[in-house]
Amino acid sequence: QVQLVESGGGSVQAGGSLRLSCAASANPYSRWCMGWFRQRPGKEREGVAAISGTGGSTYYDDSVKGRFTISRDNGENTLYLQMNSLKPEDTAMYYCAARHDSWPLNWRNGDEYAYWGQGTQVTVSS
Repeated sequence: QVQLVESGGGSVQAGGSLRLSCAASANPYSRWCMGWFRQRPGKEREGVAAISGTGGSTYYDDSVKGRFTISRDNGENTLYLQMNSLKPEDTAMYYCAARHDSWPLNWRNGDEYAYWGQGTQVTVSS
C-alpha cells in the first residue's frame, strides 16, 4: 500500500506561481513513476505531467509546457510540481499518482496508476 499526500495548493492571481508537493510512502521510491493529474470544473481528469523513477525523463501536456516543471527528490520520497505563469484555466483539483514502472508509458492514462493522493485545490483568479 502506497500513501500519497499532496500539499501546496492555494489561491493565486494570474501570472503567479505555486509549488505542489506530494509525499509518498513508496519504498524504494525510485521504482515508482509519478504523475500529476488535474480535474478542472466540469471537465474530465487529465494528465498534466509525469516523471520516470530516476527523474531522468519528464513528460508534459502541451497546455503546461514551458510553465510547469515536474521533479522529484528520491532521497525525500517527494514529488514536486512547480507551476509558473499560472492562468485562470489552470484552476483545478490537482492529484499526484504513482505507478510501479520504470518508464511511464501511456503516462496520460490514469488507469495505469495504482495509487492516488487526496488532491489539493489550485485556484487562479484573473
